Amino acid sequence: MIKRLWTSKRFWLISLATLMVGGVAVFAACYSYIRGLDVSKLNQPLPEATLVLDKNGKPAAQLSASKIDPVPIAQMPKVLTDAVVAVEDRRFYEHTGIDLQSIFRAVARDVVRGSYSEGASTITQQLARNLFLNADKTLGRKLREAAYAIKIDTTYSKDEILEMYLNSIYFGEGSWGVQGASRTYFNKNVQDLTLPEAAVLAALPKAPSLYSPFQDEAHALERRNTVLVLMRDEGKITPQAYESAKAAPIGVMKSDKSNDLKGKYPAYVDAVISEAVRLYGFTEEQLLTGGLRITTELDPTVQNAVTEVYKDDSLFPESKPDQLIQSGAVIVDQRTGGIRALAGGRGESVFRGFSHATQLKRQPGSTFKPIVVYGPALEQGYQPYSTLFDGPLNIDGYQPQDWDHQSRGQVTMQEAVVSSWNVPAVWLLHEIGIDHGLQFAKSLGITLPAQDRQLSIALGGLSEGVSPLQMAQGFSAFAAKGNYHEAHTITKIETSSGHLLIQAAPQSVQVMKPETAYAMTSMLQVAVREGTGKNAAMNRPVAGKSGTTQLPQTKEFEGISSGSAKDAWFVGYTPELTAAIWVGYDRTDKTHYLTTSGGAVPAVLFREMMGRALAQAPVVLFDMPVVGAEEPADNPEKESGKGPDKGPGKGPDKKPDKGPGKEHGHGKGKD
Repeated sequence: MIKRLWTSKRFWLISLATLMVGGVAVFAACYSYIRGLDVSKLNQPLPEATLVLDKNGKPAAQLSASKIDPVPIAQMPKVLTDAVVAVEDRRFYEHTGIDLQSIFRAVARDVVRGSYSEGASTITQQLARNLFLNADKTLGRKLREAAYAIKIDTTYSKDEILEMYLNSIYFGEGSWGVQGASRTYFNKNVQDLTLPEAAVLAALPKAPSLYSPFQDEAHALERRNTVLVLMRDEGKITPQAYESAKAAPIGVMKSDKSNDLKGKYPAYVDAVISEAVRLYGFTEEQLLTGGLRITTELDPTVQNAVTEVYKDDSLFPESKPDQLIQSGAVIVDQRTGGIRALAGGRGESVFRGFSHATQLKRQPGSTFKPIVVYGPALEQGYQPYSTLFDGPLNIDGYQPQDWDHQSRGQVTMQEAVVSSWNVPAVWLLHEIGIDHGLQFAKSLGITLPAQDRQLSIALGGLSEGVSPLQMAQGFSAFAAKGNYHEAHTITKIETSSGHLLIQAAPQSVQVMKPETAYAMTSMLQVAVREGTGKNAAMNRPVAGKSGTTQLPQTKEFEGISSGSAKDAWFVGYTPELTAAIWVGYDRTDKTHYLTTSGGAVPAVLFREMMGRALAQAPVVLFDMPVVGAEEPADNPEKESGKGPDKGPGKGPDKKPDKGPGKEHGHGKGKD
């Protein structure tokens, strides 16, 4: 009997010892496993959105690579954090990442039901699952989730865990994080939430689609009130606060997307990013996630005017069903070079997509004449009333023609500009020398390749072409009395705390005599008032030049009307702003080309954009001295055809500086 008792006791002692050793081994293994888990991902700060500020320092757009706008827990109202803890994990501040009491209750419930449920997950476990695990319902995943939760709880404070959780969970309706949810459901920032509003948000994570007030307001209201009951029972709110909140309407309000800074002014924002990368060495990731503050030259009034115009399809020619007629525009403040507005194209935009304002390269047609012919000629001493040759011209095989196929013998420079005659422009470039034309264009920010050293550049026949940005920048020097400012979007870049990283220092360079700029402005005013730029005329002073480029002279385009065009331009300025607009198809072929007259459409776009942008600005005149520049309009025969130190012009017998000019696009159509 005693022997049996001893044997039985020994058995239990051995069994207990074995269990203890096994338990220690399991504990050690678990401890080792938990200790080895890497939760350093949580150390990485959530991407902070970068703000783009306008010229007045006000937020204009937001850059972000994340669907989340993180908010520090200190900026979250206590009623929100209390509501979330009450409904999601009431013992959050007491347990060690896993709540054993809740687990035992859940296991007992599962035994009774005969099924495995997802219950008993703490806030810490949910955070672990969202960041480190998948959502499959297996015991193995549940154990790994618990291990991660314990590691997170021993690594971070409770407030840090709650902050990470609230900034990363899904609240439905496409909203991630409490800031996004607050904007989506109440159109306000999270720090402005009231108690009943906080209870609505706290009710959502459990089943966002089920409890969405936009889907079922009655169900959402019932769930909100359940949250309020839990808060009252937990002592987080007083009975009086509970009654008041319970009586409040649900109060949801669809977010006002027009006030959402994400996605605003896409073409301008793309240009800002490109400039920050190209000039200042930032990476795209730094710009999207670094929480920077980028102050720009954006003028919301001007940009909104441009945006409105580009949304009005009635201002554009009718497109073919399979391809939209495209356009790009740039508006620059000639006094500083600051880019006030951009239109990157028509239709839907994509992030950092192709910009018809800054990346497009097209032949500029007659808008190039002031840059490469008339500007340098004025700089050499020619005057608007100087006479130019306008007759049959053959220079080493290059035979430009005027759009009307007529000859006038001689015309003044003013007349040539107003009517956009081609022969006088080519003849004059030959007279002053191609190199002078190229150098003048270079001083205006347009450097042409070696193959463009030919007379056809007088008519905008370029091998590569130019962008609206380059054209606006070039003409801005005429508008600024001969001062050239490099066009730019960025004035400074700071950290979110205000530390200055970049301060732009644009330089002003005098690239021509003021008299040259005055004379050009005078001629271009007449071109708008009386000539090919009439569609740009406004109730304020306007100077500008239209331009078109012909369809290529290939078999594909045989039989198409000579009035059809590949590209249409208008470049002009008021005393306040300079703009360049291009219109055309991205892919020109025998069924996709422009049929409108000359630069009529871009001139109308100029008038509409400038009219709206300057609607509240007083009408002012160009600041020009009284010179002889206006004389040709009244007395075109006042002077002989002599330019500075030149004879009357030998016309067709004069040889060019270098070889025949290839006819890239001689623009026979009237501009």
